[in-house]
Amino acid sequence: MVVGSEIGGLRSPMAIDEVTFGPFRLDLRQRTLSRAGAPVRLGSRAVEVLCTLVAANGELVTKDTLMAQVWPNQVIEDNALQVQISTLRKALEEGAEGQSHVITVPGRGYRFAGLQGPSTGPSSAVPLSRSIAVLPFLNISSDPEQEYFADGMVEEIIAGLSRIKWLFVIARNSSFVYKGKAVDVKQVGRELGVRYVLEGSVRKAGHRVRITTQLIEAESGVHLWVERYDRLLDDIFALQDEITLCVVGAIEPNLRKAEIERAKRKRPDSLDAYDLLLRAMPLVHSHVAEDAAQAIPLLEKALELEAGYPAAHAFLALCYHSRFSRGGLRDEDRAAAIHHAHAASSEAVDDATALGISGFVITLDEHDPATARKLFDRALALSSCDIFTLWCSGLALSWLGETDTAIERALRALQLSPFDPLNFLAYNTLAISYFQTRRYGEAYEAARRSVQLSPRFVVSHSFLVTALIGLGRKEDAKLAAQRLLAVDPTFSIRRFAATVRIADRVFQPFADAWKAAGIPEG
Repeated sequence: MVVGSEIGGLRSPMAIDEVTFGPFRLDLRQRTLSRAGAPVRLGSRAVEVLCTLVAANGELVTKDTLMAQVWPNQVIEDNALQVQISTLRKALEEGAEGQSHVITVPGRGYRFAGLQGPSTGPSSAVPLSRSIAVLPFLNISSDPEQEYFADGMVEEIIAGLSRIKWLFVIARNSSFVYKGKAVDVKQVGRELGVRYVLEGSVRKAGHRVRITTQLIEAESGVHLWVERYDRLLDDIFALQDEITLCVVGAIEPNLRKAEIERAKRKRPDSLDAYDLLLRAMPLVHSHVAEDAAQAIPLLEKALELEAGYPAAHAFLALCYHSRFSRGGLRDEDRAAAIHHAHAASSEAVDDATALGISGFVITLDEHDPATARKLFDRALALSSCDIFTLWCSGLALSWLGETDTAIERALRALQLSPFDPLNFLAYNTLAISYFQTRRYGEAYEAARRSVQLSPRFVVSHSFLVTALIGLGRKEDAKLAAQRLLAVDPTFSIRRFAATVRIADRVFQPFADAWKAAGIPEG
């Protein structure tokens, strides 16, 4: 059996698609278990525990590793893992002549015994889901002493990525075995058992340093993202911190996009809660009521598989917010949005994205800015570069009239992820804030970019109208209002006010501008 290299005490996944043990056959790609050809009914959590143990090829898997892999983004009770282990043992030992496959290593974790090897011929690696390795950056400077800077940069990036709760990051000691070697990323992916690889290079010349980074999907070798940073070398450590923040902030949305595309390629009958979340994500973030209606059943199914899943609750809150604000102002939708926002933001939740989205919904639907601010603070304390929190808090604060902070967060989001298709949210924050501060030209440019990124989102069109009124271009504003009503004939000032009229001094100038452009009041 092929065994990978060590990853912080856990060996990487085996280079096989399927394994057999006793009468059982486990498909690691499809996450399915069968006994003598008949499917074995197991919950998604138990299956993920089994796959993680099997992938370790008989080596110890610590409790912390299992919990991080099986319950990403969640704080769970101590007995949750034991419940899944007991379920797994009951399913595996039934009819297996009493053989115990799941072995407890007292005080440390578990290991899997009795594997018979692959049931089919050669195959490729089975990477842990949501996993990445950062390879040592290549020093292409003439100065060999810059090696320490390149190595330090990689260590900082690994530490930063490790703060992304849902991401499994290979430890430095494992990824640095490739230092000084010409490597094939496909081979790295197989050997370390990761889905993504980050490569980079560092060149120092005089008082400047240039760093290039590229994110690669290991299995296909496709480059997902490339970025270059050219900076003065005034303070090497400040530069290291700045670039680390930019790289970490840029990787998260690019991994998010890659994971969504991966979920689309999977078989439609795969019902893992995380994959259901990924399938719902594009529908959730269009902020269109019709899309939200399609996303809600996917997210509800995810909650059936994983009760208390914070991300699913947060996305459901956003879906019901969209249905309430742009789908008829039904009280039941508003109540559901608030319910799921609170479920996603309990004291036990440490998912920055879930907290940020919850704060947004609680601001607009519950009109409780004090609670929302606390959630935004919690989220940014967990991850200062969480892109969703920057978008959501910026939007919420702009409607509260806190324009300086809103602008700062929107600009930081654009800096961290300049090509993210969801940046219409950042541009909307800028359009709202610039209009309030009478920077109408900048408000117009922000609204124009927002419409380009999300032409189906009627709210983006509304800010183009207000900016044109601010610029004194009334006829152009009327044309923009007509285009707005073509997108959503039911849009009215009163309907929009139901969520964003938190501070009258902020809302009223927008209402006056929309009225002047011919948008209906009721």
